[in-house]
Amino acid sequence: MITNLLLWQILLPLVGVVVMFPLTEKLARPLAFGFSLAGVVLASVLWIQFSGADSAQMQFVFSLAWLSSFPAKIALGIDGISLPLVVLTKFMMPIALLASWKEDRHPRALMSAYLLLDSAMTGAFLATDVFLFYVFWEAMLIPMLLLIGVWGSKDRIYAALKFFLFTFAGSIFLLASLIYLMVAHRAQVGFFTTDLFALAKVTLSTAPGWLGLSVQDLVFWGLTLAFLIKIPLFPFHTWLPDAHVQAPTGGSILLAAVLLKLGTYGLLRFSIPLATMSFYKFAPLLSVLALIGIIYGAWIAFQQTDMKKLVAYSSVSHLAFVVLGIASLNLEGLTGGMLQMVNHGVSTGALFFLVGVLYERRHTRDFAEYGGLASVVPWFSFFLVFTVCSSMGVPGLNGFVGEFLVLLGTYQQNPFFAAIAVTAIVFGAIYLLVFVRKILFGPLDNPENKGLSDLKAREWAGLVPMAIFMVVLGLAPYLLVDKIRPSLEKYWGGLGRPNSAQSIPKMTSLTNPWSPSGRGPNR
Repeated sequence: MITNLLLWQILLPLVGVVVMFPLTEKLARPLAFGFSLAGVVLASVLWIQFSGADSAQMQFVFSLAWLSSFPAKIALGIDGISLPLVVLTKFMMPIALLASWKEDRHPRALMSAYLLLDSAMTGAFLATDVFLFYVFWEAMLIPMLLLIGVWGSKDRIYAALKFFLFTFAGSIFLLASLIYLMVAHRAQVGFFTTDLFALAKVTLSTAPGWLGLSVQDLVFWGLTLAFLIKIPLFPFHTWLPDAHVQAPTGGSILLAAVLLKLGTYGLLRFSIPLATMSFYKFAPLLSVLALIGIIYGAWIAFQQTDMKKLVAYSSVSHLAFVVLGIASLNLEGLTGGMLQMVNHGVSTGALFFLVGVLYERRHTRDFAEYGGLASVVPWFSFFLVFTVCSSMGVPGLNGFVGEFLVLLGTYQQNPFFAAIAVTAIVFGAIYLLVFVRKILFGPLDNPENKGLSDLKAREWAGLVPMAIFMVVLGLAPYLLVDKIRPSLEKYWGGLGRPNSAQSIPKMTSLTNPWSPSGRGPNR
């Protein structure tokens, strides 16, 4: 067994940055790619050694004193909620590097930015100390800001500043809530702590106060606003299309596949355990915002003439679907939401990769410049149709099971909400099919498209692993469900201590029809 396995998940990319700087620019890409593949190996070891039966508990725990005058620690742990997202981060990193392989502006700095982002995102998923989490949460902004602002497109500075200001504003609310919890812990127990699980035991008042909001409500919204901006959920979504369109292809892949998931992860890791009763109280509002986001994102995506903008608005719609699952208050919806976090990461990452393939050849993303490509680039066309089917939730591919469970959980909570969500799925299918039609079919009347080359070896290397993933999780979703289910049962089965004298209602038990044994969670 590798000792300090979680620590190495964070340190390995940083080692890559240090090793890279004395070397020539020419060696930056292969070196960074090699370190990203080493990260995939470490993540594979983590997945294999992780005990699914004990996934409700933190495993591979690492703790090291950090500041002598402050109780913060370098405290790391992983459970069934963080495991899929750590593995997703490591899986998508080499794919993002392949997508940016042709970028010739300061390649060493570019690769360093990717590796720094890898380390910060991984650290945020693994941190069990709230101070350490906040450090990683803020650290992510710097490399992504550079990726957009330095290596982005024409309006990159505007997009980078908008991304920074939105997410940093949310960070202020997050920090204020965490500080209040630490002060409240000292008042109740007698000492400061930054341990997430200790802060979850702080009793917060639920009595109405300022503007009818209790202390717990204010803490809840301080935490949740930061996460809703990061997701981003309507009406906090306006920074995302600009960031996606202006970012380099690899940056868009990581932004969609991983960075946005820190918002939905934050709802599970922080908003629920730290302000449980307020989450129940405001879950209907979150559901309404999610439904608006699902429909709005799909409709605006349908209106786009820029391929990358269409995929960006599709992320607004798909991530709102994840929030709808989380807000359903039952295991079915929560499990579907977790599955969709991973599924969206791969499917949308593949769409951005494919858009980047066309952009490298034609340097335009305008639909009007394309048409009839199916006869010119058949393998590209195959992967585009395949990925669109995954994103639409076609049965047999990864998107179907997650969407089905979210709808099932939403129906149990509110059938009317489920009916609206089903309608939104139809909208999603429409804009994705129009996307395919405009690029692949119709007359091949642009002479510049007639000589386009099909997929190259580097592009095959990026697309094939994602396609395999879509099939495997579509046919055998129990591989992921069995890892995450015990953690979700812990959150919603009444096992945790709520932040109020009120009891948390027992949630329904989720059976696993996709498991080979066909038995429920306690098999």
